[in-house]
Amino acid sequence: MRPRRSRRRRTRTGRYPETLGDYRPISARQADIRSEPGHWEGDLLVGHDNRTAAVVITERSSRICLLGALPEGRNANQVASVVTRLLAAVPAPMRRTLTWDQGRELTRWPRIEADLGIPIYFCQPRSPWQKPLVENQNGLLRRWIAHNQPIPRSQATLNRIAQRLNKTPRR
Repeated sequence: MRPRRSRRRRTRTGRYPETLGDYRPISARQADIRSEPGHWEGDLLVGHDNRTAAVVITERSSRICLLGALPEGRNANQVASVVTRLLAAVPAPMRRTLTWDQGRELTRWPRIEADLGIPIYFCQPRSPWQKPLVENQNGLLRRWIAHNQPIPRSQATLNRIAQRLNKTPRR
């Protein structure tokens, strides 16, 4: 019997996604990163109909949250520049590592590593529990930004939300 041909899956833009290249898996990261400050987790918070987005970066020991607006879209160049801008404002001793998921939005990770001088680690595909703190932060952010609303495009609005979230008492 002759094997059947399968249809090629097309993307929304018609282009094939870029790969991450030779990245560092999360298994290569040191085991005890909770005891020392400077280890960050990042993710993309997407708004209604995937039209708006914001970068969410959270520090693991102090749980400080940084939000970055993506006013012009969420392509890899935009996300890389926002991540670089957010983490460049943090003092150098507080920048040790960054952990992200394997989304296409961070395909420019070598540029971020070169600009900031920190290693970037990637979770395994479809494993959001490997960066639990930023996933929890996204859940807390949904108190201010509902799923059916667009993400604010102004950095000032996101700074107010981040300040309010950072001042919320936690366990």
